[in-house]
Order: sequence, then structure tokens, then C-alpha cells
Amino acid sequence: MIPRLDAQKIKDRDPETLEALRLGAEQTGFLTIYNSAITPERMCAVIDVYRAFFTLPEAQKREIDMAQTGSNRGWGAPLAEQVDPEANPDYKQVFDCGFEIPDSDLPVYATNLWPKTPQTFQAEIQSYYQEALTVALDILRGVAEAIGQDRRYFDDKFDRPMALLRGNYYPPRPDWAGDKDFGIAAHTDYGCLTLLGTDGVPGLEVQLGNGTWLPVQAEPGEFIINFGEMLEMWTGGRVKATLHRVKGSSQERISVPLFFNPNVETNVAPLGAAEEIHAGDHLQKRFNETYLHLKKTP
Repeated sequence: MIPRLDAQKIKDRDPETLEALRLGAEQTGFLTIYNSAITPERMCAVIDVYRAFFTLPEAQKREIDMAQTGSNRGWGAPLAEQVDPEANPDYKQVFDCGFEIPDSDLPVYATNLWPKTPQTFQAEIQSYYQEALTVALDILRGVAEAIGQDRRYFDDKFDRPMALLRGNYYPPRPDWAGDKDFGIAAHTDYGCLTLLGTDGVPGLEVQLGNGTWLPVQAEPGEFIINFGEMLEMWTGGRVKATLHRVKGSSQERISVPLFFNPNVETNVAPLGAAEEIHAGDHLQKRFNETYLHLKKTP
């Protein structure tokens, strides 16, 4: 039901693989990939450095608390986000970093905040960020070709991407958690394409058309791909943004999504639409609705 595709075959423009990619994009909005340039060993090293950060004392993490900023850079505490207004704030922790433009006054290009320890954290995460951007663009090129656009259609719209790399730490599901408590509540992603690496622990669930929830899992070195609201708009609804969630279990879990989004000024309205929709406006609006420290006061 959710296609499992060879990333190298997407890059090589294999017709059968591109057709499966099209079906995944249009029908479920989810797929998994393997055989990318990011090896299982590389993904495990990245997860290990995130784990070392998340296990630091809270006082150290609060030195780079994004709640003290006007952007989404640095550490996000438990209950700092609310992706579903009908649910309670999510009980996960996060660490966010993204594309920087010096002297920009736009929050989507804000300066990254880095912890002092682990000492290898910044170098490891910055290096992985660049690797993940390359893999994500290869997949997006495949999507473009699969739905009948020029393979390079998206390239010039992602040379200053509002791409956000996140480390998610889901603790074991708390004893106090009820029906409205989630590691991350049901939501669709806000942007274009999400490249999700995980430690292999189950947790992610995808809502199918009949309303049931399907677990989807990938081992380190394989990736879960899903598509967001922006790409759904941009393609006139052809590519699907699908609800997904993490309830949590008795096991802790770390996942590493790259939210791959275009340049801030990109028009993501459907082709031929009378009015433009700027990618930065859409993304900032959704951030303001989600991060509690960015929510607008009445």
C-alpha cells in the first residue's frame, strides 16, 4: 500500500520506479526509500549525536531554548508545540536548525543556535543537513518527472530553501497521557517534501482513506517520504498531503525529519491561478499556529 522504492532508481529515472513514485504521491502521500547516499551507519551516527544532546540536563538545553527567540531555531521543550488545536500540546522534545542567510530579518532564515555539548554536535548535524538536502532534491526531481513536469522544474526554487532539519525525541509514553496526548498529534506537514530518518523504533501512523491508522516504519538508512500542504497546493491537489501522528509507546524513539521547502518568495499557487501564494507566507502562518512561543496573542 505504501511503496518501497530504490532511491538510486529514482535518480536513474527508471520508468517502473517513477510510476510507483507517482502512485505513492497521488494516492497515499507516503512512500519509503532505500539505497540513498545516506548509509545506515551514517544515520545511526546522526541519531547518536541527537540522543547525546537530548539526554543533557534541562538547564543546558535551555541555554538554546527557541522559546526565547522569534524563530524556530534551537531546542524545543516538551509541550512547546500544538499541531492539533483539538489535542493537548505534544509531549516530545525537538531540536531545529535550518538554512541561514546572514543579516536576513526573516525568521525562516534565522541564525542557528548550537549547544556547547556534545562537542561534535554542530559539525555532525550541519554535515548531515547538506547530505539530506541532496537526497531530498533527488526525490523531488523524481516527483516532478513522475507527474509530468520537467525533471528540473523545482531546482531554481530550492537554491535558498526554507529547509528545516529537526531531531525529535519521543520519550516513553507518559503514565498521565490520555486520549488527547500525543508525541505529535494528527497533522499534515506544512511544506513540500519530508525526508524522515528514524532509529527503527515503531511509532509513526498514517491515516488511510477509510479513516484507519496504518503503522509505517523504516530502519536506519531507509527513509519515510511524505508530502505536505504546500506541494499539494502547488500541484493543484495532484500530490497528496496525508494526516499522520505519533501516539508513543513504552519505548523512547528518535526521528530526524528534513522538511524540504522552497525559497521564501516562491509562488506555490497552482499553475494558472489568478493569485499568488508565497511559500514564506504559508510557512510562517503555519509556524505561528503551531509553536506556542510564536502564537499571536489576541
